[in-house]
Amino acid sequence: MKVSELGEFGLIELLAKIVGGTGSDVLVGIGDDAACWRTDASIQLATSDALIQDVHFTLRTTTWRELGWKGLAVNLSDIAAMGGLPKYALVSLGLPGDTEVKSVVELYEGMAELTHLFDVAIVGGDVVASPIVMLSLAVVGTTQNILTRSAAVPGDHIAVTGYLGASAAGLVMLQRGLRFDKEIAASLREAHLKPYPRVVEGQTLARHGVRAAIDLSDGLVGDLAKLCKASGVGARLFIDRIPIHPSVHTAFKDDRLNLALSGGEDYELLFTSSVEVIDKVKRLMPCPVTVIGEIVDEEPGRVRLFDEQGNEAKLEKGGWEHFAHH
Repeated sequence: MKVSELGEFGLIELLAKIVGGTGSDVLVGIGDDAACWRTDASIQLATSDALIQDVHFTLRTTTWRELGWKGLAVNLSDIAAMGGLPKYALVSLGLPGDTEVKSVVELYEGMAELTHLFDVAIVGGDVVASPIVMLSLAVVGTTQNILTRSAAVPGDHIAVTGYLGASAAGLVMLQRGLRFDKEIAASLREAHLKPYPRVVEGQTLARHGVRAAIDLSDGLVGDLAKLCKASGVGARLFIDRIPIHPSVHTAFKDDRLNLALSGGEDYELLFTSSVEVIDKVKRLMPCPVTVIGEIVDEEPGRVRLFDEQGNEAKLEKGGWEHFAHH
């Protein structure tokens, strides 16, 4: 069997079985946004992610500074999704020999912008020769209260921070060379290439009673399905409540819903909790929070969509998965 036949998530499950169970101090292992384990002083978090040239980005449309920002941001987002405070980062870099030194400097300047915003220290890593550019980061953080994918229960409401669809719309704009109003174009580009990790928001959720969360990297429906599968529950989404980004409404009116539901890389936080808890965190959040559905006692991992009239709707496309044919 080829990995393309098994699929990204099937491969992860297979590898998790090989490495075995977790130790006595490990609270969350393979399968969530970050691993976490308990120490005497706190709970430690760790995550890693890689960006590969011509898979995750192309230098035809991405600047080196943007690449540095995004590479770190996607890892900070994983820590945020666990309710954590990121502290330290390790950077492994693969470079062709003819790469300009100036480009590498700009790459690290992009990462440094985020380290200054979130008080994260880059403390090491590796540099190797490579036929293409590869950027791999690992981030370590701490938390007192964990958010996990496995804590959703029937009766929870489903909520999301911010707005959806802009990153996927930005990717389409860049890939197709589409031209829009200057302000809209800048908004979509930034959404795709400079996502802002919801670190403060994740800590707010964890401190005020939320227990289940995931960051939206592979698309709203796809990531919600992962959370539901981990929790052994199903979900109902109400598509008229989805907070679609205003720039997407304007630039991609006909495809705005699909971009918001399955586009991916928004790096907003999706979470579930009681009405009372969600009402409380809404008042504390520095960004909009929208209730978009409910957790139900149905087939684990199944996400159903409903329109304004209560009719079940069909999703044209699922979320992103590596090794799938896109």
